[in-house]
Amino acid sequence: MAHAHANKASLNMLMLCFTLLNLSHNFAFAFTSQDYSNALDKSTRFFEGQRSGKLPANQRLKWRADSGLSDGSGYHVDLVGGYYDAGDNVKFGLPMAFTTTLLAWSVIEFGSSMHSQLNNAKAAIRWSSDYLLKAATASPDTLYVQVGDPNQDHRCWERPEDMDTPRNVYKVSPQNPGSDVAAETAAALAAASIVFKDSDPSYSSSLLRTAQKVFAFADKYRGSYSDSLSSVVCPFSCSYSGYNDELLWGASWLHRASQDSSYLAYIQSNGQTMGANDDDYSFSWDDKRPGTKIILSKDFLEKSSQEFQAYKVHSDNYICSLIPGSPSFQAQYTPGGLLYKGSGSNLQYVTSSSFLLLTYAKYLRSNGGDVSCGSSRFPAERLVELAKKQVDYILGDNPAKISYMVGFGDKYPLRVHHRGSSLPSVHAHPGHIGCNDGFQSLNSGSPNPNVLIGAIVGGPDSRDNFEDDRNNYQQSEPATYINAPLVGALAFLSAPN
Repeated sequence: MAHAHANKASLNMLMLCFTLLNLSHNFAFAFTSQDYSNALDKSTRFFEGQRSGKLPANQRLKWRADSGLSDGSGYHVDLVGGYYDAGDNVKFGLPMAFTTTLLAWSVIEFGSSMHSQLNNAKAAIRWSSDYLLKAATASPDTLYVQVGDPNQDHRCWERPEDMDTPRNVYKVSPQNPGSDVAAETAAALAAASIVFKDSDPSYSSSLLRTAQKVFAFADKYRGSYSDSLSSVVCPFSCSYSGYNDELLWGASWLHRASQDSSYLAYIQSNGQTMGANDDDYSFSWDDKRPGTKIILSKDFLEKSSQEFQAYKVHSDNYICSLIPGSPSFQAQYTPGGLLYKGSGSNLQYVTSSSFLLLTYAKYLRSNGGDVSCGSSRFPAERLVELAKKQVDYILGDNPAKISYMVGFGDKYPLRVHHRGSSLPSVHAHPGHIGCNDGFQSLNSGSPNPNVLIGAIVGGPDSRDNFEDDRNNYQQSEPATYINAPLVGALAFLSAPN
């Protein structure tokens, strides 16, 4: 009998240990608003690591130095500045403009929760809006959309400060149109104009005026920049979705920034042909359709503008596709709960979807609305809960117990696919490191010598597995367009409830 009691006692003790273990797992990653603020701080720092041009005195990532100081000079235009979008040294206009639009949208919706990070977020926007302004106004009827030949650039592994690859300049024009990249640039300039409206009215006006001109150019000379520029933009930043989504997105931002009725008329007369009725479930630097639905649904939710009711319906359809348990649920999640779209840089879809979930939740709350999914209805809180789960996964609440933000938490990727981060900095090694000499750093198993603080990498596979390997660029390469929407999501989550 005593033996049975002993067994029962040890069983009880085992159960207690198991319960405590479970509790400790569940609460190991209960992130606080301070944690989200810390992640937000790091997320804005990342953009400083991607800067091209002459770095300012208040640069926080000190291992970087000036680069690309003669960009455009061979073509008699000033294209200094802007961002390298990922781990290479090319300035791609389409993802850079989308990054700018999403950073601006983050500040527009959640800037009031950014506090000490607001100025850093605005500096991140201005670094690219200054560049896009130059690219749009350097020559009449021309938009400069890229600096650097990616095929040549990718043959080298060198620091941006050492670049000796051709800095070719590419543009779109009436003869070689690029409605996709031009309309996205218009969206970026229009969104940025809202951000600077109060703090720098003359700059804001200049951004908006230029946005209107670039949009008119995009709309008048229709065509895809992938057709005009082919192998220098494809497959790197190819516009697979065409240009109609960007035209409607650009018009939506100009409608919001200018309150000019002509953009409302444009949306009403072109919406159907430009994808207003397509239910598309992927929001990225290439495909703007879900984002456009959400931004236009705001007018219906907040002002009861009946002409935008269809955008609320299609926004609901997008959101319903993401919610497990919804009748129209169709997204794929990993066993650990991460939204999974594809093997290449999957976290870009996670951050963009999380941002749309939180933005839509904000719009719904403004009028007590909810999401209608067939026979089911979901309140705004359900959207917040889903977005928070995705952000928490990125920050370390995942089966691998790794943070996918470099420099956040105790365990994060050390071998990021990024030239500047993986090579010794110019301060540590002032001598030139040539095109081919850098490959030993690419292929080395050593951690990157320079920590690219705040970078979000491509992320784990569909089974939650992550390989911290510099050569596995699908998983280990960061990009500005992965971080941009996360800035808004982190700002929202950092606000004490």
